[in-house]
Amino acid sequence: MIDPKLALCGWRRKFRPTLPLWVPGVGLALLFIDCSSAAEPQVALPQPRLDRNILLTYCNGDGAIQPVKTVADWAKRRAEILAGAQHVMGMLPDDRKRCPLDLKIEEEADCGAYVRRLITYASEPNSRVPAYLLLPKTALAGGKPRPAVLCLHPTDHTLGHKVVVGLGGKPNRQYAVELAERGYVTLAPSYPLLADYQPDLKAFGHASGTMKAIWDNIRGLDLLESLPFVKRGGFGVIGHSLGGHNAVYTAVFDSRIKVIVSSCGLDSYLDYYSEKPEMWLPGKGWTQERYMPLLADYRRRLAEIPFDFHELIGALAPRVCYISAPLHDSNFKWRSVDAIAAAALPVYRLYGASEKLRVDHPDCDHDFPESARETAYELFDEHLR
Repeated sequence: MIDPKLALCGWRRKFRPTLPLWVPGVGLALLFIDCSSAAEPQVALPQPRLDRNILLTYCNGDGAIQPVKTVADWAKRRAEILAGAQHVMGMLPDDRKRCPLDLKIEEEADCGAYVRRLITYASEPNSRVPAYLLLPKTALAGGKPRPAVLCLHPTDHTLGHKVVVGLGGKPNRQYAVELAERGYVTLAPSYPLLADYQPDLKAFGHASGTMKAIWDNIRGLDLLESLPFVKRGGFGVIGHSLGGHNAVYTAVFDSRIKVIVSSCGLDSYLDYYSEKPEMWLPGKGWTQERYMPLLADYRRRLAEIPFDFHELIGALAPRVCYISAPLHDSNFKWRSVDAIAAAALPVYRLYGASEKLRVDHPDCDHDFPESARETAYELFDEHLR
């Protein structure tokens, strides 16, 4: 158990614990948030900014950098990573926003091996998330509960989550369908500010579309847990592009996810469109409202962004993480992905789980080819069934 009196480096004011996180191999860990002023960032920044490439270090209460030697030590660095992420994303909501899900079925279609339902659920008071729920008929018939996978869609301004359930005409994006045909219950929620899902982020108290999506996804897992035909004790998450980083962000904050699959979803913020610095202007790239507007404050000092994918992938350890990074992806650089994995690997080794972090480089552009999807499905079969 993490000492509730733990103070991260540079914290000098009073804090209170927010939503507890279950750290694999450690137990319950508490994040601490700054409650001194609503006008200030909701989460204090750890200081100094530790090296994103050297994850096995942490700050002690005196501000000194210490080596990570144990899983308990790593929990301290992990808490710093989550604090850095929330400094930019906004604070992860606490249980006061965990309202009744109030599931409603809007439409239903018989798709042969499975039933497709268009549903909505309440992720927080007065906010309903549209989603597709794909139910194998074998699951509906009773018997042994089936594993479930959260299927997060790529950027699509008109189709949104329809593309992953076979309604977008893009075969390499239909992973919710392919998994349902393999016997998985799949849930495909819409991402905020895309297609028909246009929540007022400020009205709901979210500093970013990223955190709103994380919370919607967490409540989606709550929904899956409530279904009698869904196996509890571990879920999968899969996503391409927008869905690829959305999968990582969500899994960092919810350890119920045991297998994470990210296709074309990430590289280091330092490498993101490095040849086009204008992509860091307000309203561009990562700084759009549906992502993290506060990142625009770092456009001239990217190295100071208080978290990066090196740290986020490390924070997934020791869970299964599969990253597909195509050689010709114009959005995210595969060499940067390799550097991220190299930085995260020592954390996996700390847990004795180095084989659970895997990166592949399909010979294609910004796509999710059949070979990569099949690898992902085999990982779900191995670790979730």
